[in-house]
Amino acid sequence: QRRVREAVVSTQSTGDHDARKAGAEVVKQVAHPLLSGLLYPGLQALDEEYLGVDAQFGGVDQRKIFMFAEKYLPSLGYKKRAHLMNPMIPGLTGDKMSSSEPDSKIDLIDGPGVVKKKINKAFCEPGNVTNNGLLSFAEYVIFPYLGEKAFEIKRKPEHGGDVSFSNFADLRDAFAKETVYPLDLKMAVTTYINMLLAPIISEFNSKELKKLTSQAYPPEGKAGKGGPVVEREIDLSRVDIRVGKIVEIGPHPDADSLYVEQIDVGEDAPRTVISGLRHFVPEDQLRDALVAVVCNLKPANMRGIKSQGMLLCASDKDHKTVEVLRIPKGSKPGERITGESFSEAPDAQLNPKK
Repeated sequence: QRRVREAVVSTQSTGDHDARKAGAEVVKQVAHPLLSGLLYPGLQALDEEYLGVDAQFGGVDQRKIFMFAEKYLPSLGYKKRAHLMNPMIPGLTGDKMSSSEPDSKIDLIDGPGVVKKKINKAFCEPGNVTNNGLLSFAEYVIFPYLGEKAFEIKRKPEHGGDVSFSNFADLRDAFAKETVYPLDLKMAVTTYINMLLAPIISEFNSKELKKLTSQAYPPEGKAGKGGPVVEREIDLSRVDIRVGKIVEIGPHPDADSLYVEQIDVGEDAPRTVISGLRHFVPEDQLRDALVAVVCNLKPANMRGIKSQGMLLCASDKDHKTVEVLRIPKGSKPGERITGESFSEAPDAQLNPKK
């Protein structure tokens, strides 16, 4: 209440003109403004005092509110704060980036699938370099992130082959000349944004931060006894694939096509895993082999023996030849197998129905 009273006092002392001017770039301008629009600059300025901060950071569209704060906070007996600004990046939809329009922005904890979906839908007109959110991401986010490394675009030879850029100006010029196509740019930006976000998302996988995030931003979803439920994006990072070493192997006593394996996946004791490889891979080729094991499947009974995982294999179209995926020598049992797009911790247990 005190903060609101101070905002009213600041508005009265500044007058209608200064209050409207301060909010000109962030508050919708109408002939007869609402009181909320006039109070907004004062309330944001007072945030600096009530949050106890030394500085406020925002886009250049905030500069008039920052000037408002520097001018009027001292009149209320509060110190003047520092203000930092950065360029405004166009939204992915071609207009201004907005928190109220999810597809216009990339959130710091967006998973690889979400990032790919948003960028695939992004406005990216061939040759248009003046209102291109993806180029702005490249200029202000990706190139600073890469440092001295080149911005690489991977393409098939028939589509021009791989190409790299050591600076943003060359990338912008190539896009303007249409030697770099929208799909080229989208694929490269998706890769780099996911690389940048991966360590951030990994940090956010702690129970404490997940709880804090859910409290600050209650997830949308189906309401139930436990409150709203949010579905995680479907992507390969949800699968817990680990390096395993087959320490024991033998035929299943009740199935001619099955092996029973004891596999070390870095836990206190080896896991029992049943595989249907008996007609495809000789026993001696599997004993002591390093393999890829899916470890977060629900245990399943297979002819009276519970299997606690699954070996990853590949087969030909007719399923006449089956080979186990082999892991490089030197890999340690229990190491998680990931790729560049893996950014989140795996599910505790996969739900086969989803």
